[in-house]
Amino acid sequence: MNIEQFYEEWNNDSELIEVQTSGSTGKPQKMLVKKTLMLASACRTNDFFGLRSNDRALLCMSLDYIAGKMMAVRAIERGLQLDVVEPCGNPLAQCKGRYDFVAMVPMQVWNTLHCDDTRQRITDIDNLLIGGGSINNDIERELSAVSCRAWSSYGMTETLSHIALRRVGKSQWYEPLRGVSLSISEDGCLVVTDKTTETFNMKTNDMAEFSPDGRLFRILGRKDNVICSGGIKIHAEEVERLVAAVFSRPFMITKCPDEQFGEAVVMVIEGYGDAIIGKARAVCAEVLPKYWQPRQYVVVDKLPRTATLKVRRVGLDALDIKKLG
Repeated sequence: MNIEQFYEEWNNDSELIEVQTSGSTGKPQKMLVKKTLMLASACRTNDFFGLRSNDRALLCMSLDYIAGKMMAVRAIERGLQLDVVEPCGNPLAQCKGRYDFVAMVPMQVWNTLHCDDTRQRITDIDNLLIGGGSINNDIERELSAVSCRAWSSYGMTETLSHIALRRVGKSQWYEPLRGVSLSISEDGCLVVTDKTTETFNMKTNDMAEFSPDGRLFRILGRKDNVICSGGIKIHAEEVERLVAAVFSRPFMITKCPDEQFGEAVVMVIEGYGDAIIGKARAVCAEVLPKYWQPRQYVVVDKLPRTATLKVRRVGLDALDIKKLG
């Protein structure tokens, strides 16, 4: 979908508009949502960031998904000047000038920071909203050193984009937005109620914990990404967080069946060369508890990604494996 097609659908007589989930945790699903709720969500975001009419924003994500659609709706709601570029790995390479508001996925941010031509362009952004995946420690450190205010978001298609934010480099805890109330289910999953988007008692698959004062929260990992190895429950995302602090190559943690342990932790690395497995093994031995350490290491040319550039966690049978160690 291009921006003209989106405007045509937005301005038709229907009160509803079609969106689809990203497919990062399963087959993409289509759903119909109220345009009035999208406007309410957009208003809340625009208010949070203090955006005003004629402020400049950049749309660099696919309009087939909620993140791209909501950028367009925010521009409509607040009268923003919206630049539109083709979704790609390094969108700032296609545009010039200063922006009041830009939304990207982590891979786009990483590419921008690691390209000499665009690294300094980050400082031309007042507010950078990052969604669609976790932010590794390298990105966290680099963004902390520039003047851009970067925010990590928590949300999903069902909540019409984010319902909580945290300031990158300032805190690891998410703060719910206005109108959002949260609880944790008996099995440890986050439950969301958001009056703004008419979301009530929606149980997610994200396992979470609250801060000591009960006001903030952080995500431990997805319930379906728990690896049960030798009777120990291991959160794949928590393993990734610890390893990413000292390992710069793109990677993901998945699992495979294991006769002895039931399930085994597997580290899948995007790269090449024999040395990469040895380096990964040494890093894991240094930063992970013994029973969290991968029993297999796999090297692939490219990690599987969704259309929104999120890493798609898959089993080994779905990978084009270059090297196994």
